[in-house]
Amino acid sequence: MSVPATMIAMRLKGLGRGLERETVPVPAPGPEEVLLEVLACGVCRTDLHVVDGELPNLVFPVTPGHEVVGRVVAAGAAVKNLTIAERVGVPWLARTCGECEFCRLGLENLCVRGEFTGYTVPGGYAQFVAADARYCLKIPERYGDAEAAPLLCAGLIGYRAYRAAGSGARLGLYGFGAAAHLLAQVAHADGRQVYAFTRPNDAAGQAFARRLGAVWAGSADERPPQPLDAAIIFAPVGALVPAALEAVRPGGRVVCAGIHMSDIPSFPYRLLWQERSIVSVANLTRDDGAEFMRVAADVPLTPSVELLPLEAANEALARLKAGTLEGAAVLVPGR
Repeated sequence: MSVPATMIAMRLKGLGRGLERETVPVPAPGPEEVLLEVLACGVCRTDLHVVDGELPNLVFPVTPGHEVVGRVVAAGAAVKNLTIAERVGVPWLARTCGECEFCRLGLENLCVRGEFTGYTVPGGYAQFVAADARYCLKIPERYGDAEAAPLLCAGLIGYRAYRAAGSGARLGLYGFGAAAHLLAQVAHADGRQVYAFTRPNDAAGQAFARRLGAVWAGSADERPPQPLDAAIIFAPVGALVPAALEAVRPGGRVVCAGIHMSDIPSFPYRLLWQERSIVSVANLTRDDGAEFMRVAADVPLTPSVELLPLEAANEALARLKAGTLEGAAVLVPGR
């Protein structure tokens, strides 16, 4: 295709202002980058944390969006792994230094100089995006553009948290949004029992969880009918940590899967005793991405998506914050 000189992007130029529609130059890809025409971009809770100023060291303007499905329209001279017209995904991890202690240990998700799509480098709330070809992911053909978008963070981070939770049969999911609705399907396919915890009085969300295979669904302040082997917390609410500890069995594990969470309140030691544990999940690695895409190719996931035009990004973020989305919102330029 002929690449235009300018494009539309939804950008954050200061806190408290919301995203603003702007006409900006189409980026030129560097030697190891590809230029992608954005086909779809999922709306993730991390985008909400960016817009609300809950992540540190924001440099304005910011173009959010890190669940990007795009088609390659140009490539830098050093790109060897991707070809023109190929469809790929751009995840949260934009690039790493490859030299720090964590990179040398194979923990590139903890890279001290890592960069992140839609946070420290421009993301997919735009018509085009430049991305490091080495960090792009091949997307299973079985998924359409919009259906593939939530796989790129909700799916990836959810799967990293899933592995961190261990192999117990009874898994609790606190916050039944984009990540949990995908992870519930993976767990169900693995023969595990899913217990879904939603906002209080969210009958629709609980019914949604049951349709996706949850054996029980209730409010986050309820106790499940039997102790859990592990719990994953997707909601950014620190008060859920002691609630989840109380719900897991001795030796159980609570995984905090979000990039941001409100403060965890004090709780009695008895909730942690008997070798219960709390762990966090940070970012992802390229190996995580490749592994989850193999899972997504084998397990027929059914992402629940609502398509919105790019210019409706503020509306999508507001609905995500209010908890009125079923599954994930996906922005489609030109819709």
